[in-house]
Amino acid sequence: MNKFFCILICFLFLGVNNPLSAQFGAFSVEQGCIVDTNDECLPNTILGGLPFLRIVPDAAGGGMGDTGIATDNGTNAIHFNGSKLPFVSKERGLAFTYTPWLTNIGLTDVYLIYLSGYMKIDDRQSFGGGIRFFSLGDINFTDLQGGVTGQGKPREWEVALGYSTKLANNFSAGLSAKYMLSDLATGQMVNGVEITTATSFAADLSFTYNNEVQVGLYDSRLRIGGAITNIGSKVTYTRNSVRDFIPTNLGIGAALEMDFDEYNTITFTLDLNKLMIPTPIAQTIKESDGTVLQNPEWDTNDNQVADYREAGLFSGILGSFTDAPGGFSEEMSEITYSIGAEYWYDKQFAVRAGYFYEHRLKGNRQFLTVGAGLKYNVFGFDISYLVPTSNTRNPLDNTLRFTLLFDFEVFSGSNI
Repeated sequence: MNKFFCILICFLFLGVNNPLSAQFGAFSVEQGCIVDTNDECLPNTILGGLPFLRIVPDAAGGGMGDTGIATDNGTNAIHFNGSKLPFVSKERGLAFTYTPWLTNIGLTDVYLIYLSGYMKIDDRQSFGGGIRFFSLGDINFTDLQGGVTGQGKPREWEVALGYSTKLANNFSAGLSAKYMLSDLATGQMVNGVEITTATSFAADLSFTYNNEVQVGLYDSRLRIGGAITNIGSKVTYTRNSVRDFIPTNLGIGAALEMDFDEYNTITFTLDLNKLMIPTPIAQTIKESDGTVLQNPEWDTNDNQVADYREAGLFSGILGSFTDAPGGFSEEMSEITYSIGAEYWYDKQFAVRAGYFYEHRLKGNRQFLTVGAGLKYNVFGFDISYLVPTSNTRNPLDNTLRFTLLFDFEVFSGSNI
């Protein structure tokens, strides 16, 4: 298993950061996708550096299909959408989340820890922050012959701080800054290349619309949010000048919260997400008559590096909406969909459910989620459980996530 992780790390972060389809397949003009030798469409998953930034670190959102852009949850807002903080119902909060990773194959030392919180300065302004730590366990590094070349403890960090304010009574905006560090195999040599630590600075921009509405006989609240997260410098794990994009993401979400009476509340959520990273393109093109030709757009400067990997930061982000080799249909397939529902009884006990969908050629993550929440005095507790619905294995398959919440308003005497 240690060898497996070493190979996995080197493939994802140190090699040519292309999916196998882009490396060994050819783009079929007739079928509009990258195909193998049997003309079957291959996955063309978008890959980048620091993928741990997209792991949802919130058991409440995890129980609702990984939604959270427009929910009332403030403690983990800095991950989803920092601008919603001026509208959350509590004045301040702190959360600690533990997410075990790959427990379905027996690992116990791979996990994600997330500490986050917020504080409302007044009715219009809020601060939020978060610290993320991802441990990949203990690894024995080996050479091609299986000899041990060293031991390591791969670790990744993110520190984020954000500010948000109301620009109008029903509209707010937020800005967050963050620093990321990824130390996977620093000091090791792979094919004569020294592995270094990857670092990046990034920013998040977000907005939220919040308004009270009437749905039939019930008082309700409609929230619509949007966020562009991880707008930051490209990274490398070597001293190579070619760097990889971090997972810049565009997310749009909506939540409808309905109060049936003073005891019963239900919320429905919907999130749409799209990575703003260049889509890999195949090195060759297969014409409708079966002829295979070099793709002239793959390496226009003849330096043996795919042009989409060399794109500038903002040209790559903006071009990610129109660069899919399969055209508009492939661009649409890069959107992931999350839906969820949450029921609260007396604002003390919650049950949650959700579904996450990703296109089969873009990662094929498809799963159901369930969860529950409990609030008692100072503390709150959320759990979520993921059930896969596709053949693609998920690191969180059949895994419980835990979030412990702290409500400081109890000490200040504020209304709960």
